[in-house]
Amino acid sequence: MKTNSEKSLSEVHASIDISTKSGFWKKLFAFVGPAYLVSVGYMDPGNWATDIAGGSQFGYKLLWVLVMSNLMALLLQSLSARLGLVRGLDLAQASRVTYHPFVNFINWMLAEIAIAACDLAEVIGMAIGLQLLFHIPLLAGVSITVLDTFIILFLQKHGIRKMEAFILALIAIMGIAFIVELIFAKPDAGELVKGFIPSIPNKDALYIAIGIIGATVMPHNLYLHSSLVQTRKIHRTQSGIKEAIRFNFIDTVIALNLALFVNAAILILAAAAFFTSGHNQVSQIQDAHHLLNDILGTSFAPVLFAIALIAAGQSSTLTGTLSGQIVMEGYLNLRIQPWLRRLITRLVAIVPAFITILLLGEGATGHLLILSQVILSLQLGFAVIPLIHLTSDKKQMGTFVNKPWVQIAAWTVATIIVLLNAKLVIDTVAEWIGNSQDPTLIYITIVPIVVAAGLLLVYITFMPILKKVKQKENAVPDGIPSDLKIIEAAQYKRIAITVDFSKSDSKAISNAFAQGGKNAHYILIHIVETAGARMMNNEIDDLETVSDKINLEKYKSELIQKGYSIDIALGFGNPKKSIPEIVNSTHADLLVMGAHGHKALKDIIFGTTLDAVRHQVTIPVLIVK
Repeated sequence: MKTNSEKSLSEVHASIDISTKSGFWKKLFAFVGPAYLVSVGYMDPGNWATDIAGGSQFGYKLLWVLVMSNLMALLLQSLSARLGLVRGLDLAQASRVTYHPFVNFINWMLAEIAIAACDLAEVIGMAIGLQLLFHIPLLAGVSITVLDTFIILFLQKHGIRKMEAFILALIAIMGIAFIVELIFAKPDAGELVKGFIPSIPNKDALYIAIGIIGATVMPHNLYLHSSLVQTRKIHRTQSGIKEAIRFNFIDTVIALNLALFVNAAILILAAAAFFTSGHNQVSQIQDAHHLLNDILGTSFAPVLFAIALIAAGQSSTLTGTLSGQIVMEGYLNLRIQPWLRRLITRLVAIVPAFITILLLGEGATGHLLILSQVILSLQLGFAVIPLIHLTSDKKQMGTFVNKPWVQIAAWTVATIIVLLNAKLVIDTVAEWIGNSQDPTLIYITIVPIVVAAGLLLVYITFMPILKKVKQKENAVPDGIPSDLKIIEAAQYKRIAITVDFSKSDSKAISNAFAQGGKNAHYILIHIVETAGARMMNNEIDDLETVSDKINLEKYKSELIQKGYSIDIALGFGNPKKSIPEIVNSTHADLLVMGAHGHKALKDIIFGTTLDAVRHQVTIPVLIVK
């Protein structure tokens, strides 16, 4: 059965029950986790490339950029968590019910570009790590990274806590490795302290600084965090939400400061090992690995470096693939098979990496990594600005709306990001035009794209300010049930009907009534397919579950008024299992289902619920197209 269920990351939604925990430390331990999954995106191989380039070229002078980026990330990730906890929607879902469909479609495309850029960094980083440690050719390593996406499916199947434990173990590996590396490197403490004084030595430093910001404050992490916090089942009361916000802030502070330590350690290592020894143009991770042995005088250092790199690439895989699922489902209301979504995300990253290495050689990977982080930074405004608007909306956020000082801080961060990116884009395009013998192609391709992106950013920024955003009447995940048109007849006595709150419900119910008339008893069935529903079943009590119950009750009330005998049944998780269970338990003698109309490839993408249900019930099944 195809439904409109929209629980964010439905496989693990509300899968951890916080309401049963008592005491500060037990509750904190229960809440800890989402920010660690987010933080791995701040320690991915893309960060390594920008940190190594910054440290080798400018010593400790860009340390302040890392600190500033971390503070930005802390503020923005806190807003993201607040949005998910208060509204029960992730950033993509909340944007879809707020902005025009065309704007949402463009934002989805930009988000996918950002995710592809992030995954590109992880693919290359993982492949480099495998090459350095096991001498596997880079192209083969890139190909191998297809397989690691399925680790996520395995971990999700065993619960979100297993996934969080796996990530924490990888973070610990990175942290320990760099503590040992810094002991070997013996950085200059005096110069290190000076690195916290803001300065941009030249244009190249600005490019790397923007890359560091892009590598630290990642747009897709804002989508991810607003979804992951919903894996905790909390009391949907004023005090319950307030408590959840507080514990998630603690989780975020700890996790992002661990990420700051790893990033700072990489930059400090590059400054101490390369900048001070005159190796000022180290931008390739491979070069850094090979030089560590010569400069630090121990073969243990490059081994640790490679192990940490593999841990970074493997852990960061989660960020891109989960984010890809969130933005597609949130912006487009399109839910496809999780394994296929993850495979698509990974292939989108592998193809450009494979082509670049094949055509330009392995030496181009460093520049590709830095470029991927700059692309991430350029996408930031399109995620950050809607986030600020949504969390500053008094009508939707209630008492949890951003305080004035938070709004000022958030808009300051957004302004810094947008202005830095605008300068980078203008300078880059001007340089391309200046270096081109015939810039006509640039004027008719690149320039219009830049202008269009700028106009879209202006629209996203000022539209809610100049004109109050008119919230859609359909502001719940499953929408408002459509009016029903009934056709009567009479045969069966107990008829089950699956509904998904779309226009097809009228056809399904009409056909059911044609079989039973007013003498039969009817059971309306709807399945909540969110991640939380799959993990918690009927213990889930999130926004979508509540709205689905309301919609079912509306159908029931309307049909009872028309003279029909109606019961309702709300199922949870996989419809292939839930529908037969409900049908068998209600002793129905006919099941009526709406057909999704998928064939061949679409069955692979969306699943084959009808066939699965048909083989698990012993009664006739009427499929209505």
